[in-house]
Amino acid sequence: MSDGQEFQDLSERAQALLKTLVEQYIHEGHPIGSRTLLERSGLSASSATVRNVMSRLEKMGFIRAPHTSAGRIPTNLGYRCFVDTLLRVEPLQEGQIARLKKDFDTETREAMSSMDMVKTASTMLSGLTRLAGVVTVPHPEHAALNRIEFVPLSERKVLVILVVNREVENRVVELDRAFSESELRQASNYLNEKFAGSDIAAVRRRIVRELEKTRGDMDQLMADAILLAKNALEKESSHDDDIVVAGETHLMECEELSDMERLRALFEAFSEQRDLLHLLDQSLSAQGVKIFIGEESGYELLEACSVVTAPYSNDEGVVGVLAVIGPTRMAYERVIPIVDITSKFLSSALKS
Repeated sequence: MSDGQEFQDLSERAQALLKTLVEQYIHEGHPIGSRTLLERSGLSASSATVRNVMSRLEKMGFIRAPHTSAGRIPTNLGYRCFVDTLLRVEPLQEGQIARLKKDFDTETREAMSSMDMVKTASTMLSGLTRLAGVVTVPHPEHAALNRIEFVPLSERKVLVILVVNREVENRVVELDRAFSESELRQASNYLNEKFAGSDIAAVRRRIVRELEKTRGDMDQLMADAILLAKNALEKESSHDDDIVVAGETHLMECEELSDMERLRALFEAFSEQRDLLHLLDQSLSAQGVKIFIGEESGYELLEACSVVTAPYSNDEGVVGVLAVIGPTRMAYERVIPIVDITSKFLSSALKS
């Protein structure tokens, strides 16, 4: 993080020149020379004065000269000071707000599960920013099994209809033997009578204990029902999809991230999820938008990236975090309000 006092000690002229340099570099993508900086800043100063100010900013670590270029670019410290002190956030355009409202309007969300809403939010973040949109999947502390039904599909395949926390999830399981429609109906009746309203994690534990009993201790109906429940709930215990990512290929268009080895490492992180999940979890208690710039994330593979995050909630409180990941040279004034309002729309949808 930056030394806020050190930055506050800068003169107004130095702050204005740093702000202009960061804005121009984000917009143009190449080092900014003192003459260009003077023209774009609108300040009344000589070129020599500007060069002196840039020299001081460089010594303080806010800007640097890449290679032998006469121009300067921001460092991560420069970006941090810009974001914390100098940035003017742009309000979203009416068309962008309308697009978000449409995807989260009452009619649409009534037919959506929370997972559908998370996927929509991730896609929206990516589409509006042309960067990677990331949303952690909400896993409520108490997941109640409301109902379970089995529908025969083929000789050994069964469609399982799970209602958990009043949300419907369908999955297909393959069994070791065929079950008749009557057997499946009896099994679901038995399970609903025994487990409806129970926490699904507790249901899984009880089923494991039941399976440890010998077959002689339970009749055929009980044995069949427990076996079906085991197959149906096995996938429920796995959180393979803790993060939904959309638009990661947009990062291939960013010049700063064009190194194939860096991209490969980033895509692996999206796939493995663990490190990203740990980073995003740091924003669960944030009050609104939180930004990690470069090495602030604590992960080497993100040292050339910025991560703009915001928590989202349902009726029970904060349940996840959404984020945009892109190069440090991103349009913060656009990305920040997009992340902020998307978190608000997602929260509103989940609370309805």
